[in-house]
Amino acid sequence: MSTCENTSDPETPPASATAAGVPAGSAGTGQCIYLAVALDVPLPGLFDYVHDVPVVPGTRVLVSFGPRRMIGMVWAQREAPAIEAGRVKAIEAVLDDLPPMPADWMRMADFAAGYYHRPLGEVLLPVLPASLRKPSAYLGPRAAGGPVRRADRRPGRARAWGGESPAAAGTDTVAPIPPVLNAEQSAAWQDLRGMMSAQPGPGLALLHGVTGSGKTELYLRLAAEALAQGRQVLLLVPEINLTPQLEHIVRGRLGNVAVMHSKLSEGERLRAWLRAARGEAEILLGTRLALFVPLPRLGLIVVDEEHDTSYKQQEGLRYSARDLAVWRGHDLGVPVVLGSATPSLETWRRARRGDYRYVSLSRRALAQPLPEVRLVDTRRAQLEQGFTPQLLTSLEARLGQGEQSLVFINRRGYAPVLRCASCGWVSQCARCTAYTVLHRHAGGRRHTLQCHHCGDCTAPPRACPDCGDQDIQPMGRGTQRIEEFLGERFPGARILRIDADATRRKGSAEALFSKVHAGEADILVGTQMVSKGHDYARLGLVGVLNADAMLFAQDFRAPERLFAQLMQVAGRAGRRAGGAEVLIQTDYPEQAVYQALRTHDYARFAEAALAEREELGLPPFSHQALLTAQARHLRDALDFLGEARAVAQAMPEGAGARIYDAVPLRVVRVANIERAQLLVEADGRGALHRLLRPWLVEVHDLAQGRSVRWGIEIDPLEI
Repeated sequence: MSTCENTSDPETPPASATAAGVPAGSAGTGQCIYLAVALDVPLPGLFDYVHDVPVVPGTRVLVSFGPRRMIGMVWAQREAPAIEAGRVKAIEAVLDDLPPMPADWMRMADFAAGYYHRPLGEVLLPVLPASLRKPSAYLGPRAAGGPVRRADRRPGRARAWGGESPAAAGTDTVAPIPPVLNAEQSAAWQDLRGMMSAQPGPGLALLHGVTGSGKTELYLRLAAEALAQGRQVLLLVPEINLTPQLEHIVRGRLGNVAVMHSKLSEGERLRAWLRAARGEAEILLGTRLALFVPLPRLGLIVVDEEHDTSYKQQEGLRYSARDLAVWRGHDLGVPVVLGSATPSLETWRRARRGDYRYVSLSRRALAQPLPEVRLVDTRRAQLEQGFTPQLLTSLEARLGQGEQSLVFINRRGYAPVLRCASCGWVSQCARCTAYTVLHRHAGGRRHTLQCHHCGDCTAPPRACPDCGDQDIQPMGRGTQRIEEFLGERFPGARILRIDADATRRKGSAEALFSKVHAGEADILVGTQMVSKGHDYARLGLVGVLNADAMLFAQDFRAPERLFAQLMQVAGRAGRRAGGAEVLIQTDYPEQAVYQALRTHDYARFAEAALAEREELGLPPFSHQALLTAQARHLRDALDFLGEARAVAQAMPEGAGARIYDAVPLRVVRVANIERAQLLVEADGRGALHRLLRPWLVEVHDLAQGRSVRWGIEIDPLEI
């Protein structure tokens, strides 16, 4: 045993020697090599360990941390430990089943940790497939060499890392002939193609194309160009449910695709990650988590629907995959294409001032006109279960013509709340300051009240808990109640509901959308998941219910989200045939959002919204960070944030920032935990981060000994 091994905890047994791990001391030199190791723990900084041979940064290691074993990642070698040498524990095993993570991947993780103000370990480890960061996957008699070697024992696995891409299995079919581009697409293609050949101009482009304009075709041609250069392609999409349709298209045209999203099994995700990281897969198609896959020959990044809020992680490392994709492309000198019919205002502003190439597709690829958008004033209308006579008449007409219709309501469940008309009681979650939503199950024979914040589920009361009246009724409508009503109103119609409840099981979303595309549905009822990316061939009518709910939300981004949501869902109609229409029911038809929608005029909306934000000093004309606190009692959270605010105000770095009062969140209590927030804002990004760096150190110290959990979010999307 080497001298360095004696520094390990004598009560911790050594790791079992597996094919995937090199136990400490197996090739001892007698010298002590001190290593800074990143661990996925909510503590700042790196942790000192010792080994008897050098370990390359980016290598995963098995260590003991307190009473438990953890997998960490070596970040750097130190000349001397930050603590007393005798207290430094030894590395238990160096995991050699993968080469060290590449330098460009480490740079991106380092940037993300710094920009989002998170410990390195909370960036490096959680973005790996789960089996690569589980000690149990490498220990014990069942480890069998570790998860990587178990995956490699599957037939036909290649062992290379970052080498030439082998021929893809199943690519011997004849690829479909690409469609002929129209004049506008051809011009856009030549402009975008220039980025692939390093022509002058920014290496980052906004492809602003109306729905149905053929953005995907340009993505495919750019990808083919990258593959012809021997490079890999990263294609990001916002939603899991968009992946199967796009995967089919990409695989049919280009062949060798790996797919990554959160609904894959642990083994499926690992195998996709390995194929991409080893350079075996030429195209990686995935949601935001695919951004952190190492790609040795990356030559193009495409972010489809770049405006979508799904690209922002809402827990742990609260990163924006779109923003990090831009950084990754710039770091590697790789072209990045951001595509959308409704770009985020941040992206639009950068494109209009020349930071990004601006490439426009203003009309549909198949020469079909955009659908007519009609605003139906509901203030004087006689509504039937939330439907105006105009919308019901239009639904009946489309059924008679053999066309499909889409009824869009962004509210799942049967009804938003259960209510007693006698005393005004409404169903509320016992653990959250939120109403419980009525859900229907088992063909309508069973109902539950479900909290969409904590997930708590209970049976509805038979009578009002306050006054005993048995006549308690559902109030409002969700997708389930709309589906029920339409089934009664149009008994011969085939009605299909697609929402989070109907697509919980693996493969269920793909099966439901396949029915729609096969013409096995006459009326589709759905939430926002039906509005993005799907090409419905026979859809002649879109009806929008309850759009006004977002119109007067407290969040200043709500109008932008509403416009994007409605523009996207409207764009599903009439993609293959003319005469399509969109009916938006509203109490406020004069609102600017709706007026811009009538003419499909994104630029009109965006310029007006930017002018308003500039006048008010809101992003993108300022930069924000949100400090949140959680505690059993709201007073504790508010007091903590109040003290943090006072610290920031006293710091010289805080002079250029606006530090607002601590306030409770809109939904204050979730799962019996009360929440509050503190907004910090500065005109410049640099000024904001100059305050955050020293301030968050003080905030961490301030939290010691308190029963308060806190977190920081940079560039928050919801306030």
